[in-house]
Formats: sequence, structure tokens, C-alpha cells
Amino acid sequence: MNLRLTISCIALFAAGFAQSALAGDGNDQGANGQGANGTSYIATITDSNGNFASRGVITLHSDHTMSVIDSAQGGPQFFFSSQLGAWHVGGNGVVTGRTIDFDFPNADIARLDYTIHFGANGSATGTITLTAFPLHANPLDGGGTVVGTFTFTAYSIAP
Repeated sequence: MNLRLTISCIALFAAGFAQSALAGDGNDQGANGQGANGTSYIATITDSNGNFASRGVITLHSDHTMSVIDSAQGGPQFFFSSQLGAWHVGGNGVVTGRTIDFDFPNADIARLDYTIHFGANGSATGTITLTAFPLHANPLDGGGTVVGTFTFTAYSIAP
């Protein structure tokens, strides 16, 4: 086999591997066939009384990690880090996710539990439950103090 053919075969294999790794397995579908796989959503978040709380971007990565940024994280009322966590699709097509962030200057930790329902045209709605823990506590082991329940409406961000 000549060197040029060998390099071409390796490049073709690598391109196919990269495409399948980035695309995921294609089975991460929400309700109504809407994809959750590798999608970011711009969200409007409201508190339990229906009042505007913030805007955010929720990203459901194809490797089932999840990241969230929020317009309120830099103050002036609250100071907290971006959120990192994981998500999965339930049997009913509803995505559940869990993220962790750190709060300042109190130096505590928060767990945010998400439920996401997909609609038509790249829309999504859901709930967020915010639970606070002392910094030394395990936020994955139950307990904590629920400090807020929020709802959101969101739309996928497309190029």
C-alpha cells in the first residue's frame, strides 16, 4: 500500500470517528422528536410567583454533560458561578438534569435540578429547583435547603 493511500485511509477514518463522536448516537430525542443532543437554549426564567428572575443559556452537550450560564450570576443581588452537571432523557422523552454551582461570598454550594419538556420549533419549557448546601456538604446526597423553584421557557439557538 503506498503512503498516500495509507494517509488518505487514516484521514477518512479519523473524520468519520470525529463526526460520530460529535454527533452522538442520535438517540437523545425529547418529546415530539425534538433533539436534546448537543443543543443550546436561550431561556427566560421566572420565579414561583411568575416574576421575571433572569435570562440564561442552557446547553445539553452530546456527551450528556450540561452547562448553564445565567444573567444574574454576576450580581447585583446574587453572586454565583456558572453551572456544570449532567442530563439524561427519561422514558417519556422528558430531560432531567442536575447542575452544581458555587455561591459567593458565602462560600456555599448549590444544586439545581432541571426538568425539560420539548415543544415544536425548537422550544422547551421546564422547571428548576434550587437547593443550597454548606460548602463541606455533599450536594448529591439529598438534604439541603430548597431556596427556590423556577420555571422557564426557552428556544434553541441555531446558527
